[in-house]
Amino acid sequence: MKSYITHLECSATGKVYPADEVHNLSEVGKPLLVKYDLDKMKSDLTRENWCVESAPGFWRYQALLPVSRNESRISLGEVLTPLVPLKKSAALLGGIEGNIIVKDEGRLPTGSFKARGLCLAVSMAHQLGLRHLAIPTNGNAGAALAAYAKHAGMKATVFCPDDTPLINVQEIQLQGADTYLVNGLINDCGKIVLAGKEETGWFDVSTLKEPYRIEGKKTMGFELAEQLDWKMPDAIFYPTGGGTGLIGMWKAFAELKTLGWLTGKLPKMIAIQSSGCAPIVKAFNEGLDHAPLWEDAYTVASGIRVPIAIGDFLILQAIRQSNGCALAVDDEQIMETRDLIAKQDGLLLCPEGAATAAGYQAAIEKNIISPGDQVILFNCATGLKYPMPPATKSIDKNAAIDYQQFI
Repeated sequence: MKSYITHLECSATGKVYPADEVHNLSEVGKPLLVKYDLDKMKSDLTRENWCVESAPGFWRYQALLPVSRNESRISLGEVLTPLVPLKKSAALLGGIEGNIIVKDEGRLPTGSFKARGLCLAVSMAHQLGLRHLAIPTNGNAGAALAAYAKHAGMKATVFCPDDTPLINVQEIQLQGADTYLVNGLINDCGKIVLAGKEETGWFDVSTLKEPYRIEGKKTMGFELAEQLDWKMPDAIFYPTGGGTGLIGMWKAFAELKTLGWLTGKLPKMIAIQSSGCAPIVKAFNEGLDHAPLWEDAYTVASGIRVPIAIGDFLILQAIRQSNGCALAVDDEQIMETRDLIAKQDGLLLCPEGAATAAGYQAAIEKNIISPGDQVILFNCATGLKYPMPPATKSIDKNAAIDYQQFI
């Protein structure tokens, strides 16, 4: 099936750019957004036949994705990620069983939702003839780039803050990327990528600094629409660093609305950050359109430790247009919530995913939502990549065993 892509458009000025050329930011330094001929698509396809059923995972939505050449659709066996309702832990979070649903993105290649965006970025880089990609990362994005670039036969160079979880760094390196630790935060890593572009010739695939990662992330919105039989939930809780997925889903909903395939109200988009790094929360609460740099950022949820986001205004637009909000939760709440859900429901969330559940609890307490609302919490990666409490119980096989202790 063909792509209906027509052009790229500056998210700030609306200036049009050709879709078949290599671009980073617009000439005013803002993200470029992919545009499609939705009128033509509406006349050609229906909601029932627009998906390519034989394609893996989110590639089924290729009509609303930018890759037009079959050989450039790079795949590592993507899947449609499941919706998992919380049971025992729902009431403990202040909700009702069945109304709190986790979309578990940890089932994707490289174990996180970064696979969506980097799969599309690498595929478009392949189509446009690029050979060397570079990225700053808190872990999972670098792992996804490493895997997809290697699968596509491309070179990847990755820069990580030096306190990035070790498992992430090892994963990136093992999957073939040139991997470097930097004594700073992700924005410092981003400065290195930007400064080296001219001398190295690499292409910068930083969050929202190229047009296509957002196209991969928007497929979360398409999947939700299909999985929920085209009826949106009352709210979506999204762990927000660079915010590509939140912006992407809002873009997906707008495209589906224009096509006439999605009816009824859209969900409140609720951005969740850590109180140790909450620039979007601060900007939202102060009525700002941009979020200034957050100094001395820290959080155990490393994936949302983004002190400044180039797409801040797009995040804030989506939140406000959806009547949503931005909430911050403490690291202690994040880890307590992760442990609670794991022990009660057997679902091991990553810290960033657990932050959305802690955010749900905060939203209930603030009467932002009610227990009767249906909500989606995004678990953005497998919890297996993150440190866990030690297991210390043991049995001496040579001693008498008191079996009453197991009852």
